[in-house]
Amino acid sequence: MTETRTVSTTDFAQQFLDHLVRDLGVSLAESSANDRYLALAHTVRDHLIARWIDDQAAQHETPSKTVHYLSAEYLLGRQLDNGLLAADLAETASGALDSLGVDLDELRSQEVEPGLGNGGLGRLAACFVDSLATIGVPSIGYGIRYEYGIFRQTFIEGQQVEQPDSWLTLGSPWDFPRPELAQTISFGGATEHYDDEGVRRSRWIPAWNVRAVPHDFLVPGYRNERVNTLRLWSAVATQAFDLRIFNSGDYEEAVRAQTYAENISKVLYPEDSTPQGKELRLQQQYFFVAASVHDVIDRLLADGRPLSDLPHLAIFQLNDTHPVIAVPELIRVLTDEHAMEWDAAWAIARRCFAYTCHTLLPEALEVWPVDLLGRLLPRHLEIIYRINEEFLDAVREQFGDDELRIRNMSIIAEHPVRSVRMAYLATVAGSRVNGVAELHSQLLRDKVLHDFSELFPEKFTNVTNGVTPRRFLRLANPGLSGLITEAIGDGWVADLERLRELEPYADDASFRERFAAVKAANKRTLDAVLRERDGVHVGDGHLIDVMVKRLHEYKRQMLKLLHVVTTYEGVISGRVAVSDVVPRTALFGAKAAPGYAMAKRIIHLINAVGSVVNTDPRLEGRLKVVFPANYNVTLAERVIPAADLSEQISLAGKEASGTGNMKFALNGALTIGTDDGANVEIRELVGDDHFFLFGMAEPEVAALESAGYRPGDFYQADAGLRRAIDLIASGAFSGGDRSVFEPVVSNLLYEDRFMVLADYASYIAAQERVDAAYADQDRWNRSAILNVARTGYFSSDRSIRDYLDRIWHAEPLA
Repeated sequence: MTETRTVSTTDFAQQFLDHLVRDLGVSLAESSANDRYLALAHTVRDHLIARWIDDQAAQHETPSKTVHYLSAEYLLGRQLDNGLLAADLAETASGALDSLGVDLDELRSQEVEPGLGNGGLGRLAACFVDSLATIGVPSIGYGIRYEYGIFRQTFIEGQQVEQPDSWLTLGSPWDFPRPELAQTISFGGATEHYDDEGVRRSRWIPAWNVRAVPHDFLVPGYRNERVNTLRLWSAVATQAFDLRIFNSGDYEEAVRAQTYAENISKVLYPEDSTPQGKELRLQQQYFFVAASVHDVIDRLLADGRPLSDLPHLAIFQLNDTHPVIAVPELIRVLTDEHAMEWDAAWAIARRCFAYTCHTLLPEALEVWPVDLLGRLLPRHLEIIYRINEEFLDAVREQFGDDELRIRNMSIIAEHPVRSVRMAYLATVAGSRVNGVAELHSQLLRDKVLHDFSELFPEKFTNVTNGVTPRRFLRLANPGLSGLITEAIGDGWVADLERLRELEPYADDASFRERFAAVKAANKRTLDAVLRERDGVHVGDGHLIDVMVKRLHEYKRQMLKLLHVVTTYEGVISGRVAVSDVVPRTALFGAKAAPGYAMAKRIIHLINAVGSVVNTDPRLEGRLKVVFPANYNVTLAERVIPAADLSEQISLAGKEASGTGNMKFALNGALTIGTDDGANVEIRELVGDDHFFLFGMAEPEVAALESAGYRPGDFYQADAGLRRAIDLIASGAFSGGDRSVFEPVVSNLLYEDRFMVLADYASYIAAQERVDAAYADQDRWNRSAILNVARTGYFSSDRSIRDYLDRIWHAEPLA
C-alpha cells in the first residue's frame, strides 16, 4: 500500500484557522459550530485535493480503461469521517482541534448527510465507488445532484409524512461546481433525415434544452493516495431570466424557464403516478446520462484519441435500468454528431455497456410508453426501433419464425400500451448482464431473461454484492474494529477476507466476553442516540431485533409485525406467561414511496402496534417496538453495530441480493432469513448452526403459486395466525376503529401476493429457536463472532475485483 502523506498537528491546526478566516470570515472566538465544521471539512478536503490532482494527471499521461458508473442514486453518508480515515488524518485532526479547545465530536454532529439515494441501490453505488478508489482503478461515478434528494420522513399520528430533505441548506463543503464543463441537454422537437453525399443521415431538431452543470465529489481510496471522482449533474436553464418580460411586470413568467429546468434535478424519484411525474423521471434519466456520455467523449477527443478507441478506454456500467437510455444516446452522438456509420457505432456501443439487473419483480423492470419517449426523445425512439428490428432479425435467424418467442423478446412491448422495455434494451446492447447474488443470477437466466440467456449465454454472469468495510465496520463500529485489530492486525480493513483469522477466537472465553462488552456498549450508544433523536429507547438487556430496509410488501415487514402481534396476543390472553417472553426490542426503519398506499398503511400499523405494546403494563418491559423516522446511513451506523438479530425475510425468489444482510453479519448479528438473495451465500459461509433459516425455497414458492395460492386456507389452519390477524382486525391497535387497518387485513387474507401467511408458521418456529439460542449468551456470542469471521467475502472490494475480472477488464493504475 502506498505510504500516505503526513502533516503535523500544529500545521493542521493552522490550516483549520486559516479556513475559518479566509472562507468564512470569522475568528475562532466568533465562529459557530457550523463555521467550525465547514472549516474542518475544507481542511480535510485540501489534503484530498492534492491526491486528486495527481491522480488526474497520471490518468492523462497514461490513458487506461476507465470505469464510468452510471447510477440514479448514491447514498453516500457523511463524508467527514470517511475523509479523515482515508487520508489517515483522524488522530492529527483530533489533536489539532484539542489544542484549540474544539470538540471534534461536536463538529461531526453538524454534518448533514446527502440525501442522494433511496436504499440498497444507492448505498451499493457508494460502496462501489469507494472500492474502486481503494483498489486504485480509474473511475468516475455519474449521477444527479438532487437539490432535495430523497424526502425526509416524519410521522404524524403514526402515519408517514414526506418533507423536503434540505441537505444543502448550510452549505456543501465536499463538492466542487465545474460550470466550465457544463453540457447542453436537449428535449422534444422532431427529427429530420437528409442526404450527406449519398449517405442517408438523421438529425434531431429539439424544442428546448437545459444546461447540466457538474459538481465533483472527491472519492478517496483507503490510505493509498488515490482519489477518484463522483460527478453529479445539476440542471439550470439555458436562459434563466427574461429581463424584457420582467420589466413588463410579469415576474412569474420571467423565471418560468429557470423553474422548469431546475425541476429536473430538484428531487430524487418524483412521484410518478401522474403523467407529469413520469415525464419528469424520464427527463432526469436522460439528463444525467446524456451529460455523462458527452463528458466522456469530450475528454477522449481532448486527448486526441479517435472515437474508435472508446471501447478500449471506457466502460459504462448501467446500475439498473435508470441509465439505459444512454445506449441510444451514445449511438446518436456517434452517428448524428460524428458521422459514424451505423454498424461501427453499434459495434462500439455493444462493447462499451454492461448492465446490472437489481430485481426479480416484473413491475420493477422499467418500461417507457412509446408516446412519451417519442415526444421527449424522438431521435432515440428511432434508434431503439432500429436496434429492435435488427435484433429480431437475429432472433428469427437463430430460432426461426417463432412469433411467440419474437413477441416475448421484442424490446417493444405491445400490451397494455406500446412501450420500450429498458431491461431488454440493456440486455441486447450490453456486453455483459449480471445479477447480484448467485441465486438471483440463476433466476435471471432461468426465468426473468430466459429467452435472452438462450440466445446470449456468454453474456450472463454473476457478481455478488458487497459493502465497504471502511464505513460499515471500521467507522461504524470502532469498538469491534479495535477488538479485531488487536487480535489480527489492521490489514483486514483493505483485505476483508483476513477476518477468517478471527475464527479461533470464537473459542476463546476472554475474547467472547470482550466481544459481548462491545455489543453492550453499542446498544447503550444506540439507546442514547434514539433518546436524543426520537425520544424513544431500546429495552435494557433486550435482544435487539432489527428490520431496516425500504418498505415494500415483498420484503415482508408484515411478517415481522405478525410475530410481534403474536407475542403480544399470547401475553394479554394469558396463554403465555410474561416471564417466558425473552426480552426483545423490534426495531423497524423504512421509508415508503410517496405513492405506495399499502406500504404507507403498513408503516401506520407498525407505529400503531408500537403505541399499544409499549404502553401496556402487562408486558413488563419484555417487548418493545421502536420505529425511528427517517432511517438513513447516519442512523444505520448506530443501529447495525447494536443489532443482535438481522431480519432478512423476503419471499424466496424476490430479493435480488440485499446488502443490509451483509452489514449486520459483519457486525456480529445473527440472521433470521429465507433462502433468498445473498442470504443463500451468507448461510453457506457462516454455517446452518449460526443462521436461523425458515420458509419456502424458491421452487416451493413457484409450485404453490402454480397450484393457486389461497391465503385464507393458512389463516383457517393456524390458530396463532388467526388470533394475530383477528386482533388487528378488531381495532385493538386503532382505538376500536376496525376500518383503519381493514385494507391491510383484506390484503393479507385475499391477496397476500408475497405469501406472508404461507411462511408464518415456519417463521414463528424459527423465532422460537432464536429465543432458545439467545438464552445461552455464551453460545450466541460464539455464533456472532463466527458470523464476523466468515463473512469477509462480502466486501465491495471483492465485488469490484469480480467486475474487473468478469466484465470490465480494466486495471488499477500502477
